[in-house]
Amino acid sequence: MADEAKAKGNAAFSAGDFSAAVRHFSDAIQLAPTNHVLYSNRSASYASLHQYSEALVDAEKTVELKPDWPKGYGRLGAAHLGLGEHEAAVTAYKKGLEIDPSNEALKSGLADAQSAASRSRPVPPPNPFGNVFSGPEMWAKLTADPTTRAFLQQPDFLNIMQDIQRNPNSINMHLKDQRVMAALGVLLNLKLHNPGEEKADVPEASSSPAERKRSAEAEPVKEPEPEPEPMEAVEEEKEAKEKKLQAQKEKEAGNAAYKKKDFEKAINHYTKAFELNDEDISFLTNRAAVYLEMGKYEDCIKDCDKAVERGRELRSDFKMIARALTRKGTAYVKLAKCSKDYDIAIETFQKALTEHRNPDTLKKLNDAEKAKKDLEQQEYFDPKIADEEREKGNECFKQQQYPEAVKHYTESLRRNPKDAKAYSNRAACYTKLGALPEGLKDAEKCIELDPTFVKGYTRKGAVQFFMKEYEKALETYQEGLKHDPKNQELLDGMRRCVEQVNKASRGDLTPEELKERQAKAMQDPEIQNILTDPVMRQVLTDFQENPKAAQEHTKNPMVMNKLQKLISAGIVQMR
Repeated sequence: MADEAKAKGNAAFSAGDFSAAVRHFSDAIQLAPTNHVLYSNRSASYASLHQYSEALVDAEKTVELKPDWPKGYGRLGAAHLGLGEHEAAVTAYKKGLEIDPSNEALKSGLADAQSAASRSRPVPPPNPFGNVFSGPEMWAKLTADPTTRAFLQQPDFLNIMQDIQRNPNSINMHLKDQRVMAALGVLLNLKLHNPGEEKADVPEASSSPAERKRSAEAEPVKEPEPEPEPMEAVEEEKEAKEKKLQAQKEKEAGNAAYKKKDFEKAINHYTKAFELNDEDISFLTNRAAVYLEMGKYEDCIKDCDKAVERGRELRSDFKMIARALTRKGTAYVKLAKCSKDYDIAIETFQKALTEHRNPDTLKKLNDAEKAKKDLEQQEYFDPKIADEEREKGNECFKQQQYPEAVKHYTESLRRNPKDAKAYSNRAACYTKLGALPEGLKDAEKCIELDPTFVKGYTRKGAVQFFMKEYEKALETYQEGLKHDPKNQELLDGMRRCVEQVNKASRGDLTPEELKERQAKAMQDPEIQNILTDPVMRQVLTDFQENPKAAQEHTKNPMVMNKLQKLISAGIVQMR
């Protein structure tokens, strides 16, 4: 059945065996080729194996089958993102958000795709002269140099330098001006030589004789000595290191406060730590943990989202991203009030596992899935409707409408999974339909729920009888008679089994019956164990070759019990 293959695929995916998950989902798709959920699940499995082309094909099929299902666009976006098709991923996530604007998984995926798209865009080439023309430092250097200080008194030179400062790339238009070349040399701490420099006439602004005398005394121009490195950069580095150390101290203080359950104090320390150093997202994840302990789940989720976003920008360790997502999923679990609320928590845990496969996260995922399933059953539980459905099944059974009866009994059990009568009745339907394994399973469940309900034993014995497992059926009827020694159905069933057992003992089976019974018996693990038991092999040999030893074996009840099973199975015949 498709549901069974799907369940196996889900279990394999949760266990991290993605190849097995792909196989199981493929089996399910063959049985239910129009089920969009199966394609979605297989797409996720392929994505976990980094087989994004296959994931894309399944995601497109999901959207084709169910265009109004937002999760399908999440699969489509993830596949495009894995293939490096960032713009296509952004488009897919946006389409999903048009259907469900509040979907957190789609919002997170869109943020990841947009971030990846921005990183992949080409960066314009930097200006070859760096930032020598920026800020007041340019004017300070030009004023300090005797040659360029004279140029600053010339309005056209000032206009040129202001233009270059606004747009450094415009320097190419002014490189023929020797004043600009001289200024560039000063700013770069280099001596730039131009042919004919000595003979060049530099236009001068009108000045007083005293100023011209000072200019003459300043020549010839000496090559400026290399200036020391600016202290600002060193001071900034020093300040940054001090802030990081201070941030670490704040974090340690926050950890100590957290251990003492002083949560408000811990939050203050983590907040200060992040303000001092926003390149360490552990401050955010730690603060999220405090909010989680305080029951402020919305604040926890906000901090986790911020940590993931900042972590992507900084290309932080994937383990840190996974930790933030796991903490976010835990907060969603705490907020869950109905089974549907667990969906976003489960999806968040799954996303965390794609970042880093952590046993703790996997356990939280399994717990969330189990809690969702249990809550679904509780929400669906209704004994009154269960009784009504069982009665509808009884009416269909009386009219020999067995498939319809099975549907009603199944719905009854969904409404009340602890109803032994519904299991008994469905077992009877399965027996009528020839679905003997399903009937046996329901009969055993009936007995498990209510061991005193003798109808369960009659159902189980009947199924075993039709499966020609007469010894097992006999044991079932005998067990039922312990609870109701005078039950006629159990007595009749036991009589039929004894007849079949004796028929085999007397050798009254036809060759066809004997062959069929032997073939069936050889598939029974109990018969296989008896035949491979060295003691029983010796017993069988003694019965053929040593009558005296065989008589001794007949005094052993365990030996005779096993021998009787072989006789009933048609493996051994007594003459």
